[in-house]
Amino acid sequence: MQKNKVAVIGAGSWATAIVKILLNNLDQVEWWIREPEILTHLKKYNHNPHYLSSVQFDTKHLELSDDINYTIGRAQIIVLCIPAVFLDETVKMIDPRLLKEKAIVSAIKGIVPFYNMTVGDYLKNRYDVDFDRMAVVTGPSHAEEVALEKLTYLTVASCNQDLAKEVSNIFNCRYIKTSLSDDIVGTSYAPVLKNIIAIASGISNGLGYGDNFQAVLISNAIKEINNFIDTVSPVKRNVNDSVYLGDLLVTCYSQHSRNRMFGNMIGKGYSIKFVQYEMKMIAEGYYAVKGVHKINLGQSLNMFITEAVYNILYNENSPSEEIEKLAEKLR
Repeated sequence: MQKNKVAVIGAGSWATAIVKILLNNLDQVEWWIREPEILTHLKKYNHNPHYLSSVQFDTKHLELSDDINYTIGRAQIIVLCIPAVFLDETVKMIDPRLLKEKAIVSAIKGIVPFYNMTVGDYLKNRYDVDFDRMAVVTGPSHAEEVALEKLTYLTVASCNQDLAKEVSNIFNCRYIKTSLSDDIVGTSYAPVLKNIIAIASGISNGLGYGDNFQAVLISNAIKEINNFIDTVSPVKRNVNDSVYLGDLLVTCYSQHSRNRMFGNMIGKGYSIKFVQYEMKMIAEGYYAVKGVHKINLGQSLNMFITEAVYNILYNENSPSEEIEKLAEKLR
């Protein structure tokens, strides 16, 4: 058994799934939970009442707390697993002295709003966390399938391969297979972009476009993702690897994809506020498209799919008209 103390920050579906994964290899997991009702329910009934409620925990192996500084102070490896839109306000609660010499693992598939930065860039610029103390854990993965212990492949990316191996070891188990990467920038941006594409996929589906169109949309999408991440980080990578293409496919096609669901309801004519209220979950792509749009203003890349989603969500353009225009640009 690994003896490294690991803290998970967040209590959503992916955070809950990660705690389940970690308990395969660790004697104890520190778990910070902001919501009092989730914390109380977990202590009493051994499961998260709002997310993946079928997963039962042996709470003797969990140190549950709503004090983020207490949780982080007890761990060497901190796994951030909250929506990117809440990251800034959450990190501001942390005593920055506690982050010194800690390893930070981002399991966040989003861009930090206002700053328009990946989690790694945000932590480096705002809190002076060196990249060699950071790692990224990404899919393709859905928390719902992890809860069912369906075979899932994760990639651990870091500039520090010793850290990547350590993180890989604590995630690897019977139903989780891990691989290593040193492309921390590409594996941070690719999930951001695939969430945007998944919204486009959902909008198209909601408007009645079929599988034939979806296939062309996704084929163009991987090129769009490749062009963007090659521009922000021009290193050797293969976007056909599962961490890029696989993550895109599962997010665009899966019934578990909240970004696709979000787009589907927009395509059917529901308002953004109504969809956000009904889903009761964060669709990272909604916030990400605004940030990527701003980043691309300085790059002027042809990001037809991203711009179509931005125009629908933020310029309030007609979904049907925007997808019709997009369809003429796809090949």
